[in-house]
Amino acid sequence: MARMTHATCSWLASSPSNFNLSTGRGRLSLPRLFLCRELQGGDSERDNGMWRGFDRVRRAIQIGTIVLLAAAVYGQGAAPPDGPREKALLLESQGKDAEAEEAWRAVLKARPSSPEPYAHLGLLEAKQENYKDAVADYRKALAIGPNLPALRFNLGLALFKDGDLKSAIREFEPLLKQAPESSPDNLRLTILLGMAHYGLAEYAKAAPYLKSASDRDPNNLSLLLALAHSYLWSEQFSKVMDVYHQILALNAESAEADVLAGEALDEMKDSDGAIKMFRAAEAANPKEPDVHFGLGYLFWMRKQYPEALAEFQAEVDNNPDHAQSLVYLGDCYLQLNKPDDARAPLEKGLALNPSLGVADLDLGIIDSQAGRNDDALRELKKALVLMPNDVDAHWRLGRLLRTMGHAEEANAEFEAAKKLNQASDEDLYRKIENGKLKGRADTQTPQAPAAPAQ
Repeated sequence: MARMTHATCSWLASSPSNFNLSTGRGRLSLPRLFLCRELQGGDSERDNGMWRGFDRVRRAIQIGTIVLLAAAVYGQGAAPPDGPREKALLLESQGKDAEAEEAWRAVLKARPSSPEPYAHLGLLEAKQENYKDAVADYRKALAIGPNLPALRFNLGLALFKDGDLKSAIREFEPLLKQAPESSPDNLRLTILLGMAHYGLAEYAKAAPYLKSASDRDPNNLSLLLALAHSYLWSEQFSKVMDVYHQILALNAESAEADVLAGEALDEMKDSDGAIKMFRAAEAANPKEPDVHFGLGYLFWMRKQYPEALAEFQAEVDNNPDHAQSLVYLGDCYLQLNKPDDARAPLEKGLALNPSLGVADLDLGIIDSQAGRNDDALRELKKALVLMPNDVDAHWRLGRLLRTMGHAEEANAEFEAAKKLNQASDEDLYRKIENGKLKGRADTQTPQAPAAPAQ
């Protein structure tokens, strides 16, 4: 499916990409739902279902591993008992982090060649979510005592939570090879590696880890949802449907799972099936983020504008700042010849997300029809910056330029539209011909293998 913009999460890096553009006004498939929360400004759909599922897994890992790692460090016995060390351990076990930090710094001052104080200081920083400081402390501990139990795991976890996923992977991979397959550490590392690749948008790499983890924890709904998304975005659509049925066995009313299945069916060109899944999601939870937008978009693609308008409006009712629903709501009004109703949602959607070229195109059409040529010229030119392969935008700009007396520039836009249409036609013919050839190959009787040479 075409992707909606990904904002960067505070603990993972995801690659930004806007709508996949095709020739003409329409898009070929449903825009991908937003995944992540933003790190530094920008616009995002902050509370969609996939983020919530992903966040649950992250939090489970965070809480479980900190508790386990604290026990592992405490019990490692790096040095014989002494007064300051015993005091530091006691304060840490009591949750008195500030006092424990002060005590460990006193131990470090007395024993600067011991890795243990750095390891505990790193753990204390990690508990306070000061991950960069934790990483620095763990690296100092590793430089002194590379074999300290759980230390490399702690380092990888701090890197993971700090968003340095590539470095985290480098720490986790050798640890996974060393961990017995049936051990809790193996499962934990498998999940962490899957999620790290997921955060890097390396979905094909994430899927095997998440599949392995979900096989060992088949009732973990969050893992199954992450696995289904990984299959979806690595274009393994039939596997999405397999996981969908697993999810339904755990939660028959999962609106998020229905949305996933709808996206997969849309990719497989089963529009009717996709609409059915989005209808099911809507019935299960009409407040599910993006469910009305997804259904509306499917109707919009079919040019069923009244039905699409109702769904986009429902999404805006749930979330008044849903930029894409606002833009496509405005487009539906324009398609239904209601330009006055179209302007307000188009302008609001564009203000929320200036990268949505459909809004500039539609506003350009409205202003062109109203004789506001200068405004229309600016809007259509901006639309083409965002959507350089949009035939309609080139054609509309050409007509406007011709009206304004710029014949040479108008002809250039008409020529660009013509070439894009020709390229689209050639691509379509090529796909049709490839389909015919594949069909003939599929129905051809295989020949028996030649006899081996004597």
